[in-house]
Amino acid sequence: MIKLKSKAEIEIMREGGRRLREVMKELMPLVKVGTSTNEIDKTAEELIIKHGGESSFKKVPGYDWTTCLPINEQVVHTPPSKRILEEGDVLTIDIGMYYKGFHTDYADTIIIGKSKNKQVSHFLEVGKKALYKAIDQARAGNRLGAISKIIEQEIYGNGYKILKDLTGHGIGRDLHEDPYVFGFLDRPVEKTIPIQPGLVIAIEVIYSMGAEEFRHETNDGWSVITEDKSMSACFEDTVAITEKETIVLT
Repeated sequence: MIKLKSKAEIEIMREGGRRLREVMKELMPLVKVGTSTNEIDKTAEELIIKHGGESSFKKVPGYDWTTCLPINEQVVHTPPSKRILEEGDVLTIDIGMYYKGFHTDYADTIIIGKSKNKQVSHFLEVGKKALYKAIDQARAGNRLGAISKIIEQEIYGNGYKILKDLTGHGIGRDLHEDPYVFGFLDRPVEKTIPIQPGLVIAIEVIYSMGAEEFRHETNDGWSVITEDKSMSACFEDTVAITEKETIVLT
């Protein structure tokens, strides 16, 4: 069941998203060669608390960290560890903030250090562009399938692959709500869910250089890696749709 948000609830989420952006701004100087992902996670939680929120991800049963920090072939849900960031690593920072009863969710993927790998840079530029174009489709009167379609076109059109079982989602009082927001079109656009004012969704572009298939890296059931160990990335924003506009909350 899709839980549409009131104007007042969207305003709370807007403020939560603004605070999450501040967290990310303050966190980024730490994200460099020689830093462990544990250090990034610890600082992220401190910053979220400093800005008046709580860790969204720690509210997921069994997950004990504030961030997910996949590197290279790791795709999503990778817990922080003692692993040290190295020159040229491709790191996804996935983070959520719980503020006044509502969640916002955000992810960005970056190259660590001063690497000038043009292939990787192009790979990441495609994902960012796909997210921007998807957000443009997130407007009242359109359908969710329009979001899925543009992501599919941008990713496959550049020779990359979508990890189809990993999707965007509704968000609000719960971190994961209905509806799913697919990165591919599984039916005609006109048969997908209409986008109504009050809908708040986390749009995610999750893709790889190689395989569409993935597997769990460890027995704990969290970290997911590409089946062929090809490079992967994730870009995510939380957006709210009103009658007049679409608001990027994060």
